[in-house]
Amino acid sequence: MPEPRPPAPDDIRLRKILDDTLLPPRWPEGFVMRGFAAADAVPLHALLTEVFDDGADGPFEEWWPRISDDAEFDPALCFLVIDGKGRLTAAALCWATAFVKDLAVHPEARGLGIGEALMRHAFLAFRDRGASHVDLKTNTVENAAAVRLYERLGMIPVAWEG
Repeated sequence: MPEPRPPAPDDIRLRKILDDTLLPPRWPEGFVMRGFAAADAVPLHALLTEVFDDGADGPFEEWWPRISDDAEFDPALCFLVIDGKGRLTAAALCWATAFVKDLAVHPEARGLGIGEALMRHAFLAFRDRGASHVDLKTNTVENAAAVRLYERLGMIPVAWEG
């Protein structure tokens, strides 16, 4: 397994303690959350590529084996949001160690509360699995809006080592 990329200068690790104060997700009208199926791999990669637009994931043929063969990958921890036309609008790809690897909301669907609902769903899913907290990595400059969301959700900075 390749070593994870070192943190960039403005990267931070955030943590949410999974206690009894967690609130359930509220999905915007016209959007539904469902689990991952094998046929979702291509549209998931397309969404991540469009949202992050940094080329870091590479082509699907390289990305999918790297994700699906990773010991941290559990398809049950990949949550997809579908719009009223059946399109993949957002996704939370989480690792088995209670880590949100990717949270992506299509630009046309931002500001509707989908990212917040996905995070709340992930928090509850990990608490149900016995996790005490959920972590993620983000960049304070490139993802300022995401940082604000995570802070609203009660996530706090922690050391890189966890």
